[in-house]
Amino acid sequence: MINGGFYSKKDDWPAQYPSVVIAVDDINTSMKKVEAAGGKVLGEPMEIPGYGLYVSFFDTEGNRVSMMQPHEKWKEKAK
Repeated sequence: MINGGFYSKKDDWPAQYPSVVIAVDDINTSMKKVEAAGGKVLGEPMEIPGYGLYVSFFDTEGNRVSMMQPHEKWKEKAK
């Protein structure tokens, strides 16, 4: 499933550019893999009500990317 949104650019918000969101089965395991590969996780996962757990990170080339562990209901719909 593809989903997303558009937001107004704000001068006081850092790292604003298009973001790729990757679905993962286990966000904590995936965060460890990002750090082990040399990336930097930006904070702790946050709950997006009705959708799942979400966190952003910088990859090894400085690109901001995000990952989401969808709720079970979304996993079932994707099958």
